[in-house]
Amino acid sequence: MYLNNLLLIIYWNENYIMLVSYIYLTLRQIINQYNDCKMKKTTVDRILMILKMRGKISTATLATELGITKEGVRLHLLKLEEEDLVKSDTKIEGVGRPITYYSLSRKGLSKFPDTHALVTVELLRSIKKLLGDNALDLLIGEREKQVYERYEKEMKNASSLEERLNILSKIRTDEGYLAEWTKEAGVYYFTENHCPICAAATECQKFCRAELSSFKQLIGNEFEIERVQHIVSGDHRCVYRITEAVSLTAK
Repeated sequence: MYLNNLLLIIYWNENYIMLVSYIYLTLRQIINQYNDCKMKKTTVDRILMILKMRGKISTATLATELGITKEGVRLHLLKLEEEDLVKSDTKIEGVGRPITYYSLSRKGLSKFPDTHALVTVELLRSIKKLLGDNALDLLIGEREKQVYERYEKEMKNASSLEERLNILSKIRTDEGYLAEWTKEAGVYYFTENHCPICAAATECQKFCRAELSSFKQLIGNEFEIERVQHIVSGDHRCVYRITEAVSLTAK
């Protein structure tokens, strides 16, 4: 009995290590592919990136951000529409001509890496089937711990919320999340415009819960953080609202 249990533990640990190693390598490949994409500097690449980060945008606004003429932008958008990379939606807003807004199509969204999606989903299902939900919880918990420790090491010298958000935005952008933060009427918003592990997060939302838990620890107890938009729920980005903790506000 003891020998059988020992062999089972060894078998479990060997498979667990192999699974963790494979997932780590897969995620690194995703990040490396995203970093390769970032090196592109053509106007078309910049248009696709802006559409990814802004959701919907007009020709005039896009021209301003790119620093080129509206006619130049329009020609690029027409070509992208022909290639089914963008879609348009015309709206009447007050007096004047209708305004056409452009956004990424499903094919356009596929230009942004969620690589190895099928393999990742199958891997997660295999973990649950072969090793059980507890093994998956351990895996996600270990990943959360490593992510938190790595981020906290980068943030240890930050003395304010804005400094921490600057560092967090850079780290997450380097990992493919296209992160940024804004402040509106005293409220901070941390936004991730892309999810490079969307397939994994959709299959197992414990990844998302672990991510939110890490953010709460990194931001600190003096603030409350709430996810108000979620890619997995159908939004085009993930947005976190950050406010002062109620106990501090009441003082």
